[in-house]
Amino acid sequence: MTLDLPTTREEAFRWADMPALEAARALPIATTETPDPILADAARLVFTNGMLIEHIGDLTITEEAVTSVHALARFASGNGHRITLAPNSVTTIEITRINAGEDSQTPLVITLGEDAVLTLVESYTGAGWTNTLTRFDLGRGARVMRAVRIVQSAGFVSTRDEVTIAEAASFVSVALGATAAGTRLDAALTLNGDGAYAELGGALLTRDDQRQECAVRVRHAHPNGQSHQLWRAVAADRSTVSLAAAVEVARDAQKTDGEQSLRGLLLQRTATVNLKPELEIFADDVKCAHGATIGELDSRALFYMQSRGIPESRAKALLTRAFVADALDRIADETVRDAFAADADAWLERIL
Repeated sequence: MTLDLPTTREEAFRWADMPALEAARALPIATTETPDPILADAARLVFTNGMLIEHIGDLTITEEAVTSVHALARFASGNGHRITLAPNSVTTIEITRINAGEDSQTPLVITLGEDAVLTLVESYTGAGWTNTLTRFDLGRGARVMRAVRIVQSAGFVSTRDEVTIAEAASFVSVALGATAAGTRLDAALTLNGDGAYAELGGALLTRDDQRQECAVRVRHAHPNGQSHQLWRAVAADRSTVSLAAAVEVARDAQKTDGEQSLRGLLLQRTATVNLKPELEIFADDVKCAHGATIGELDSRALFYMQSRGIPESRAKALLTRAFVADALDRIADETVRDAFAADADAWLERIL
């Protein structure tokens, strides 16, 4: 079936790799295995080709229609699931999304009651087009700590997160793209209450002719909100990473504190990193800043390490690992952080 996909003529998709998405849809069906969980004691959901096939743990899950007008998320609209977390509850969930070489469309809503706490780990594996629509509704004082790892071996992964954060609630999400697949990570966060907090970031690692991108918009709608975006991009060979991060401050969102840090590392000069930080400020009492830099590994640091007997490839790996760790170190759970670091290290071993 032919899809009406967005084109690079649209500003929001100027760096999008829609040919890679089309190619992913043509991949043959393959046999896949369910990977071992990262967290042994977490409730677990396993989706294969968009279907919920395994549910372990005490979770309140109901079926629900989920819709979006987003250019890619609309294909994931339809019958999905809602996870409802009670007020003052503390929950850990691990979600595994497996694609066996088909169009995998997964709509999901996660609702947190007042002062509920959620630790969420998500993994993307397999091959094909994996397309997700995830909506988070955070009640007053709720907290989400989320880590997303994309290690799909081939195809294309597109994610759309739509997040509403109420008064004094916080949403922290870190993503790692250490994959051979093309990716587009798309998110829209609204800080919809006084003192809401959002932190979003991660590391995208590309090689060969691969392309990965993220497109994030954070909207401050109420006073005293804080948002921080920290993204790191590493591009090797002829690959491309594109990071577009926007912050919008509404007229009534006084005392907003918004920060963006976008940095790119080129392992070869044939690679490309695109950075687009953006601020739209309509209030007059705010503190907002952004930084965007692209560079190569420090030649003086490389020389120093080699003069101490460290082989060049190992020195490059250590410096690149430190660059990526800037983003991954924001994962609070040590077990999850170590698993993500291992994925990044495995990627570096293949490249360097």
